[in-house]
Amino acid sequence: MLAFSVKSMLVLKTEKELKSHLSSLGDGKSLGLVPTMGALHHGHTSLVQRAISENDTTIVSIFINPTQFNNQEDLKKYPQSITKDIHILEKLSGKVIVFAPSVEEMYPQGVTSTAYRFDGLDKVMEGAFREGHFDGVGTVVETLLRLVNPHKAYFGEKDFQQLQIVKRLVQIKDIPVDIIGCPIVREPNGLAMSSRNERLSPALRKEAGIIYKTLETAKRKFGTESAKSIMDWAKNKFKGHPNLELEYIVIADEKTLMPLKGKKDNKKYRAFMAVYAGTVRLIDNIALN
Repeated sequence: MLAFSVKSMLVLKTEKELKSHLSSLGDGKSLGLVPTMGALHHGHTSLVQRAISENDTTIVSIFINPTQFNNQEDLKKYPQSITKDIHILEKLSGKVIVFAPSVEEMYPQGVTSTAYRFDGLDKVMEGAFREGHFDGVGTVVETLLRLVNPHKAYFGEKDFQQLQIVKRLVQIKDIPVDIIGCPIVREPNGLAMSSRNERLSPALRKEAGIIYKTLETAKRKFGTESAKSIMDWAKNKFKGHPNLELEYIVIADEKTLMPLKGKKDNKKYRAFMAVYAGTVRLIDNIALN
């Protein structure tokens, strides 16, 4: 399928179209990339708005990457709304260009992941529960960065582990791009905005606000209590919410993502959580110091 326009929004579908358009932009123009899997919400648009403010041109990719889903049922249920997504972007700025490739375009040799060594960043938390997930993330992010060659690429801190892995990826692959982490955008009850939230019932979406409330309390406790006591408290807290199943809570070094064994004054720490709200898996995190 060839490139097409939705009013003022240019939508590119192939590498050839993308390369042709990028070559027409001229030298000396700054280029920002916001990789997404679509089903856009205010969290995504905050990334796009920052990219627009810092670059001459912004590319937003919309691609549901099959290799980062270890659960094929989750892949099937992932929301797809490209027409709605394009209209959302169209309202933001005429400077945005959408790159919406097919699976065949992104994986011409077949749908397989590259194996990476992320120095242990991929072995904890999400990596421990989602086998192969970060190889899939690394594969698609590296492909997009090499196709677009942006000056800056923007990622949300809700997926903080992913952000750290992408930063490591560009180091080990020597890709000349600045990776920009952007703050988490939250719903009124504190729930971190996610495309998955659309799959929650209104009641469960409201109840899931306890995830952030628990993280906020963990932050208050961090100054005076041990990591173990905080995690034990959080686990007990979720026993009072039978509709929510706590998969893990981890307090870890922000840089290495290794679980905290003893606090050090020169280190930064975060609390990370994964929770099942019914069948929908939600993640969140908070800086502790």
